[in-house]
Amino acid sequence: MIVRQRAAACATLALLPAAAFAFGFDDVAAKARQLAASSYKAPPKNISKTLASLSYDQYRDIRFERDKTYWRNAQLPFELAFFHQGMAFDSPVKIHEVAGKNVREIRFDPKSFHYGANDIHAKDLAGLGFAGFRVHYPVNTPKYKDEVLVFLGASYFRAIGKGQAYGLSARGLAIDTALNSGEEFPQFVEFWIERPGAAAKELTVYALLNSRRVAGAYRFVLRPGTDTAMEVKARLFLRENVAKLGIAPLTSMYFFGENQRAQVEDYRPEVHDSDGLSIQSGTGEWIWRPLVNPRRLLVTSFALNNPLGFGLMQRDRRFGSYEDLEAHYESRPSAWVEPKGDWGAGRVELIQIPTPDETNDNVVAFWVPDTPPRPGQPYDVEYRLLWQKDADRRPPLAWAVQTRRGHGWLRKADDSIALSVDFEGPALKKLAGDAQVEAVVSTDANARLIEVNAYRNAASGGWRMTARLARSDDKKPVELRGYLRSANTTLSETWSYILPPE
Repeated sequence: MIVRQRAAACATLALLPAAAFAFGFDDVAAKARQLAASSYKAPPKNISKTLASLSYDQYRDIRFERDKTYWRNAQLPFELAFFHQGMAFDSPVKIHEVAGKNVREIRFDPKSFHYGANDIHAKDLAGLGFAGFRVHYPVNTPKYKDEVLVFLGASYFRAIGKGQAYGLSARGLAIDTALNSGEEFPQFVEFWIERPGAAAKELTVYALLNSRRVAGAYRFVLRPGTDTAMEVKARLFLRENVAKLGIAPLTSMYFFGENQRAQVEDYRPEVHDSDGLSIQSGTGEWIWRPLVNPRRLLVTSFALNNPLGFGLMQRDRRFGSYEDLEAHYESRPSAWVEPKGDWGAGRVELIQIPTPDETNDNVVAFWVPDTPPRPGQPYDVEYRLLWQKDADRRPPLAWAVQTRRGHGWLRKADDSIALSVDFEGPALKKLAGDAQVEAVVSTDANARLIEVNAYRNAASGGWRMTARLARSDDKKPVELRGYLRSANTTLSETWSYILPPE
């Protein structure tokens, strides 16, 4: 189970004497190459039993003193805050400031924290470092610096834009996710953050990644805004072969929704950080796969050549779909990956893991190259990562806005499965009133289509595609594909759905 990385608050600092050298991506890459050439050493675990045994709520009670944020006194547009070690965050992470030709380590200081109701003694605080950090910048109002980016735990990070609330996470790298051999979780073990100028609108962060089989250098250029953008550059060095290398991983949560009713009593209609995987292929086809919470591990993939983008999206933005006054799932961001350069042949893999509640991240998506790097050889990859809300990436024609499973009233009940998919978009709005629209649906060999229809949806101005099918073997999945067309003209993206085994 992939446990959701949730944030709290943290620390400040003391400075070491300035080093007399400039610092950039090539310096981190040299460190990564050197690390990869030596045998792996796990990060030291240096926290006391008291800190290690903190509950989630107790850890959250350790709060960073807001008046001590880094760069606050310099009145810079960006500010930094830091996370305390504790709970599962048992290894320190080094953090440096890069200012011109000077590189200074930012040191942990327990006086920068308020420990709340926790009974923590001085001996518990000796020799600690930071667990991670967060970045503040004014995206909602010029009068307040919002928290816009968090690096905390392994290689996880999360960002938000204007009007958004934290939801899904990204990662630096995924290794052997969902394989029987077990997943390896690389960690960002050291960061370098460039001091911004007085009018800066972007912040550059360098990171050193390390794990048993890989070391890597990363550069993140953060541009907060309505859609917060991150330009990501990485150079990886493998110590040994990796069975599955996941590039640009996204990690999210899907508990239940319109296509899958809650299995427990819950007043909320839907609970999820993301409701689908969107893919823009190199051929121009757009694919939408609604997410599910399967009863057992479900791994599917889409073979592509030079993809133009993919992301885990939260398309449903209606509060009434969630009715959660605390979580506000309607404000959770979509995360869209735009490759830079040619990524070649490979696949977008989607992993969906059973979860009994909403506290676990149970959805992972990433790019897997057909030709992985060889040990010792550098592997470069670049992409743009967009954290979006109302203007998230969508096809130019029409797109699926909801997928619903279940029958309406039946004259005679049977064992068939019914699905209804609503499409909206400019291609449908432009149709003449008498346009003939056809639903094109296909299924794999484990199902037989009984009925397929397309109806104008007067309530939304779009069209509804319905399909009824009979599954042959309930213990096997069924894969369906469908889209709308008029004459020989395609009107919508491709809806690609998996019915998990029962």
